[in-house]
Amino acid sequence: MSKRFIAPWKDSKTKPAIYHCVSRVVERRFAFGAKEREAFRMFMRMQENFSGCRVLSYCVMSNHFHILLEVPAMPDDGISDGELLKRLSAINSEAFVATVAKELEEARAGEDDARAEEIRARFTYRMHNLSEYMKTVLQRFTRWLNRTHGRTGTLWEERYKSVIVESGTAARTMAAYIDLNPVRAGMVADPAEYRWSSYGEAVGGGRKGNGKKAREGLVRACMGHAEVGFEAERWNEVSRIYRRAMGLALGRKSGRADASPGKIQSNLNTAEALEKGDGSTALKELGMAKMLRCRVRYFTDGAVIGSKEFVNAAFAGARERFSGNRKDGARRLRGDAKAAAGTLWSLRDLQAGIV
Repeated sequence: MSKRFIAPWKDSKTKPAIYHCVSRVVERRFAFGAKEREAFRMFMRMQENFSGCRVLSYCVMSNHFHILLEVPAMPDDGISDGELLKRLSAINSEAFVATVAKELEEARAGEDDARAEEIRARFTYRMHNLSEYMKTVLQRFTRWLNRTHGRTGTLWEERYKSVIVESGTAARTMAAYIDLNPVRAGMVADPAEYRWSSYGEAVGGGRKGNGKKAREGLVRACMGHAEVGFEAERWNEVSRIYRRAMGLALGRKSGRADASPGKIQSNLNTAEALEKGDGSTALKELGMAKMLRCRVRYFTDGAVIGSKEFVNAAFAGARERFSGNRKDGARRLRGDAKAAAGTLWSLRDLQAGIV
């Protein structure tokens, strides 16, 4: 199996490393009911809190999931002992964390820095790392599901797929594509009605009435290119843009969602939004919005998605993986993704007509 594409700038402190990750249940069985989807989200959030990776967008379906994940570089000076213990508490018992705290305290008291770093290294290698994040989520969920249902063996049909995604238009489009999954599948008429997705959680608040994490992720997905971080307080602003983007894709009233969980308001229909011409719509062409109604293979198999310059930079960073005959990396989107051609590009030249 070919080696996974990892962003050449993965250790950059300024250029985000964002990945769209997808995995399916073996034989594509419909294995996830409400309880299973809730459990998957729990493990996803637990590992997010431990690893330092951040979920920008996600959707858990009946037999597969999508996660748009940002993997920040580890800080140059690492993380403090206090931060390490806080992260460990996200995935371990109090007793386990107390044991690690005692080991660290004894090492520091004895001025044995080498011993302290050895203790820390047992855990920090799993942080700020795409492969470790995904492996842990998949393994922990599989163990839980097998134990809960009295089954054994593998759950996932193959190793997960990942696509490098550029911050800005590509990340925003990918987030909307992910949140529209249950609409494409005919499960709901409005993405806000689906509980196990970033948009549904952001609007509805999730099981515990707190959608802050989901709002933070979508704010970052939509505005990260403008150096906006995980700022939940900007959700009211971002939700209008994001809601309109999905509304255009649905081909009906675009509406908007305000910051209050569970409240959705309509304001512009598709025609009105397109006629305004003032830049208030996130997707400027109806054709690009219609693209989001389809299963776009480029978004799961394209290896790298973004502007022409972005894809070519990724190509240059992985030049040894291609033949000498290939001069550049960017390939124009075709088939059901052609509406985005010229705006978004792919590293892989997939067959036209295949979605």
